[in-house]
Amino acid sequence: MNRKVLLWASVAFLAAASATAQTKISGTLKCKDAEPTHKLEVGDRAGHVMELGKSNCTASQPWELGGDKYKEGYSVGASETSLTRVVVSGTHVGTYESGDKAFAAYHNAIQLNNGKPTGDGRGTWSYTGGTGKFKGIKGKGTYKVTENSDGTVTVEVEGEYQLAASAAAPKK
Repeated sequence: MNRKVLLWASVAFLAAASATAQTKISGTLKCKDAEPTHKLEVGDRAGHVMELGKSNCTASQPWELGGDKYKEGYSVGASETSLTRVVVSGTHVGTYESGDKAFAAYHNAIQLNNGKPTGDGRGTWSYTGGTGKFKGIKGKGTYKVTENSDGTVTVEVEGEYQLAASAAAPKK
């Protein structure tokens, strides 16, 4: 169960390309169960667990940014679980068809009832950097995570982004 919750939160994040104005983005990822995971009981109270995991993602509805489509990515996330909620933070590394990458931090909290999520996971993300044309990227957004019967999760991502002026300028 904790691996599923970590997976729920270990997603959502993108990379972007645009001129200088904020540009809206949206897309959908499908992510596998976190592998490997490292889980430790804290020992101070029942159900208090810390966990670290990595989850691979592909775009089921890819977004195109500056002519570059999201191809695949992975999230590395850490969760702290109690009997009533899970708090998750991590970083998503998204790779685009050009090979450029964008990095996004994500955060959320999921309420639990008897160790199970009480609804879809929701969180926020923000860009922390990138490579190539995504160097200096800025932006933020939200995401919604839905667990699928096959053990994967679907992540619906929305937000906005802006490239650094030097990366957005056309080359002469």
